[in-house]
Amino acid sequence: MRGHLMLRAGPPLLPDRVPRAALDVSGAGRETRTIRHHPIRAAPRGPRGKNHMTRPNFFIVGAPKCGTTAMHAFLARHPEIFMSAHKEPHFFGSDLDWTERSPMPEERYLRLFAESRGEIAVGESSVFYLLSEQAATEIHASAPQARVLAMFRHPVDMLHSFHSQRLYNGTEDIPDFADALRAEDERRQGRRLPPHLGLRQGLYYSDLVRFDEQLARFLKKFPHEHVLVLLHEDFQRNPLGSYQRVLNFLGVDPHFDPHFSPINANKVARSRPVQNLLNTPPRSVRRLARIAMPTEALRRRVGALLRRANSRVQRREELSPQLRRQLILRFEPHIRGLEAQLGTSLQHWIDDVPARVDATPKHA
Repeated sequence: MRGHLMLRAGPPLLPDRVPRAALDVSGAGRETRTIRHHPIRAAPRGPRGKNHMTRPNFFIVGAPKCGTTAMHAFLARHPEIFMSAHKEPHFFGSDLDWTERSPMPEERYLRLFAESRGEIAVGESSVFYLLSEQAATEIHASAPQARVLAMFRHPVDMLHSFHSQRLYNGTEDIPDFADALRAEDERRQGRRLPPHLGLRQGLYYSDLVRFDEQLARFLKKFPHEHVLVLLHEDFQRNPLGSYQRVLNFLGVDPHFDPHFSPINANKVARSRPVQNLLNTPPRSVRRLARIAMPTEALRRRVGALLRRANSRVQRREELSPQLRRQLILRFEPHIRGLEAQLGTSLQHWIDDVPARVDATPKHA
């Protein structure tokens, strides 16, 4: 089957043993290298002590707010792909500091794939694997032949959306985006922290968009033909084309139509106290929930229904052109780094604010 490593025309990242690639022009007008992949290996089984549980052979590793939720949902509809019902288990990434959750035991993690029935690709999505400095090494140790999908977005848009998501989740208490960015240094020192942290590193916004460093960790561990990079803008502009590139990459039927529909629109809570209770329930409430709903799957479904009832879709306020330009200049080194890795121009990420805007950097 064919697969598409999203390495654009420019300095190739492919090892010398890979044949010279033909060029496949994407719908976005950028050239992508098309290489022939070996078919993905069947998902491995766990050791006998784990009852021969299936292990994943495909990982969507991030980044957050870059279309991973939609891609996960669309891939789960494909008959030759099994995606875990529990998105973002974050089993790997031992350096991630989750302040209000315990590490997931391996047997519980493998149970996420217990209902797979011989699908070609068995996968999961955890958006902070990219952020983690350990996840690439840990995933490779568990599944050295795995396929890895990384999705990126304009860093300013990604951070603005991510800040909104943290507000919705109750793990951010500074409503103004610029103020939250300014608080980053204090938060690294343990000050101005919200009552509920979630992922502590998620408050260090500038670290989230070091896309070049994040991708480099996976390219160092995995064969380059086992890593696919998609840009959020391409997925939005041509969802079917992006989806088919992933299907080709995984070696499954590329003609399946998942019936695309909007997923994971920007949301705000109708009631903040109710949202806080749903996100971080007291121990007594958790105990009652386990009695009334004995299975984790049932508790997750009920929790999702309650969150949906307490949510409404709302368009985010646009950033001022001045703040947007300041942030673009701040993140430009990492944009250039990712540009070099992909072998494609990302100049449009840097030029998306009119030149007449005052570009004098300010602390943001």
